[in-house]
Amino acid sequence: MLVIPAVDIKGGKCVRLYQGRGDQETVYSEDPGGVASAWESQGARFLHVVDLDGAFQGEPVNRDAIFQILKSVSIPVEVGGGIRSLEAVEETLKLGIKRVVIGSRAAVNTDFLRDLHREFKERIVPSIDASQGWVMIEGWKKKTSLKAVALGREIKKIGFKLAIHTDTGVDGTLLGPNLAAHENFLDETGLAVIAAGGISGLSDILKLKLLESRGLIGVIVGKALYEGKLDLKAAIAAV
Repeated sequence: MLVIPAVDIKGGKCVRLYQGRGDQETVYSEDPGGVASAWESQGARFLHVVDLDGAFQGEPVNRDAIFQILKSVSIPVEVGGGIRSLEAVEETLKLGIKRVVIGSRAAVNTDFLRDLHREFKERIVPSIDASQGWVMIEGWKKKTSLKAVALGREIKKIGFKLAIHTDTGVDGTLLGPNLAAHENFLDETGLAVIAAGGISGLSDILKLKLLESRGLIGVIVGKALYEGKLDLKAAIAAV
């Protein structure tokens, strides 16, 4: 199981949001590349980068900061946030990204996902962001009438084998992950899953590791790292 640090970018800075709310942000660094390099030096083997401005505005915004990150590390990077067209996917991949994370468009346009899977295969990873089981879109501002499990089943039918599953209600809160939601999503979809949301420390990582045999292959960690509540080296050693 991979422990994947998150680098969230807003206004060119490295920030964390509370439950994805743009009006509740904490700035941790004005040097996203330096932050990414620090996580790599502590043993990270993969990075999860989110263009928060892009997620809110519906198109990529922080390309310069993302390019800075790519120049600063040698490990693979996945990027999401506002990537909602074929052109945006192509432009993002041209930067040297390992894979592109698709969120809102995954929920509202499965034909778009089919096109992406046909063209890019495993270089695309759908991200299913849910609150109480309902899919959230547009920077988590809008609740859909679509269940996360139903969307997971649909993307598996398309041919995807991996998805990111985030519980938006606990993301950025340090309250612990929604284990029941992740467990249900794994069992009901049969997808390999990267879990996100609510990690507060090493004990949460170890609880999620118990789901590894059911298909959990990674966990995205953010605020716990930035607040010093989780030691990345220790977490990687533990899993």
